[in-house]
Amino acid sequence: MPRLFTGIEVPDPVREALSRLRQPLPGARWIDPENYHITLRFAGDVDNRMAAEFAHALDEIETEAFELRFSGTGTFGGSDPRSLWARIEPSPDLDALMRAHERAARAAGLQPETRKFKPHVTMARLRNTGVEAVARYLQRHGAFRTEPFPVSRFALFSSKPQVGGGPYVIEETYTLLGGDYAEYEDEY
Repeated sequence: MPRLFTGIEVPDPVREALSRLRQPLPGARWIDPENYHITLRFAGDVDNRMAAEFAHALDEIETEAFELRFSGTGTFGGSDPRSLWARIEPSPDLDALMRAHERAARAAGLQPETRKFKPHVTMARLRNTGVEAVARYLQRHGAFRTEPFPVSRFALFSSKPQVGGGPYVIEETYTLLGGDYAEYEDEY
């Protein structure tokens, strides 16, 4: 039974910029940069039939290629931070792609997603990390920002059942309309 999710890969120059945010932080388990991604829709553990139907529904998505940018850092977990992430700037194109993934998931028979979409890349899982240390980190890196980068495709990923962070395997990729021509030109 595969554990599946869809997402956007992070280009190498952006991955390198994100990896430079890694620094000593008590209780932080940093995600390997090769596992950075922007999750669009978590499917979870599904049977092979549902996995095939989900993959087929994803293949029907017709969305134009677009650009994204990272802007800021944050945490999930409130007064007991559990993860540290880099935020994606609001993007109507990204929201539309996420909604298309939700429709594909429902067409495959998955339950509706109940969590609010907060596009980000998880950089670290936190365990017993003091709020003060996290606040200092966010103060130093809260203004993190990248140049826009092209999103020319999305992927169907699988993962092993474990506590998040990878390794992730790309099962299939789907090119966005015009995505064959998108190029990454800026260096970091």
